[in-house]
Amino acid sequence: MSTIRALTEQDLPVVANMLQQVLRHKNSPAPASLVDYMRSFYLSAPGCGDDITSLVHVTDAGEVSGFIGVHVLPMAWNDRKLRAAICSSFMVAEGNRDPMAGARLMKAFMDGPQDLSFSETANHISTQMWTRLRGITLPQYSLDWIRIIRPCSFAMSMIGQRFSPARLFNPLAFATDKVWRKRLKPGEARWTATAPTGMAPVALRTREINRAEFAELAEPLTAHFALKPHWPAVALDRILSDAADKPDWGQFVMASVTTASGTSVGAFAYHALKGGIGRVLQIMSRPGQAGAVIDCLVEHAGNRGVAALRGRTQPELLAAMQTRRTAFLPATATIAHSRDPALLNAMAHGEAFLNGLAGEEWSRLIGGRFT
Repeated sequence: MSTIRALTEQDLPVVANMLQQVLRHKNSPAPASLVDYMRSFYLSAPGCGDDITSLVHVTDAGEVSGFIGVHVLPMAWNDRKLRAAICSSFMVAEGNRDPMAGARLMKAFMDGPQDLSFSETANHISTQMWTRLRGITLPQYSLDWIRIIRPCSFAMSMIGQRFSPARLFNPLAFATDKVWRKRLKPGEARWTATAPTGMAPVALRTREINRAEFAELAEPLTAHFALKPHWPAVALDRILSDAADKPDWGQFVMASVTTASGTSVGAFAYHALKGGIGRVLQIMSRPGQAGAVIDCLVEHAGNRGVAALRGRTQPELLAAMQTRRTAFLPATATIAHSRDPALLNAMAHGEAFLNGLAGEEWSRLIGGRFT
């Protein structure tokens, strides 16, 4: 009879090969670097090793045929300390041989001792499993947003993903964008482009910072959320270090946004890929300052040659972006489960800080290079 048990060191080669084939869509064996990273991510990262663990599905023949990756996020609900379990990699090999393997894995995960569970990368099938187990989809957290800065470079970047010889035209596209953007008035934003100057409010200052400085801003800039992460310093440093190690996405940039007197109003972290699409990991802001921080991000990315920005929504960002020529598209769902109705209610009403740093997008399993 098949069983569900905790992931062990001995399972890693099989699970890594499964991830290589099912999620990374590669037929080659998993490289040693991927096995090593999964060991670090799922077995030795801060919070691993207690009663909340990653799980494997084992057939009656003793073969590992499914996996659900879990990492623990300490959180706070007002003054109450909680543990959240974030579901990352979820996969079943040859699911047609055991159609219920995925459902059993998901139920075992939901039945864990965590106060709440969530994922920001649930596909259609996973979403159905979550909702059947009384999970809820969070629409305000479940959209990707795109802001175009350089239209020609953006178009060539999209074409180049499918037809690599098109990248030879990148210099021409960049030069065309330069001419086009100069025709826009300072601060002008269209659906297809932004002006090269004047996007950021004159009264604010944007300064690139290091990991330690960014980590120090996390608590004050998320304090207004009722449900928020409660990161140990070592855990947040690990998150930012992993997020930075994605060379194919461009340079990882962190910046603070302050008033002229030095008062912090926000911060952002993103991958600046010149001529390509910059991936935004996180935008944080004081209440009422989200729009201004977004404007600073767009101008900063434009100065670094980024063609467009793409990120994940949060409720307070969504309202600000709707007036800033931002396109939205459904990709994957952010979905949550808890036995405590008050926690579900907080997430459903946008009172939680989720996605990005408080999620799984920072992991090298998304966008990292393993050779």
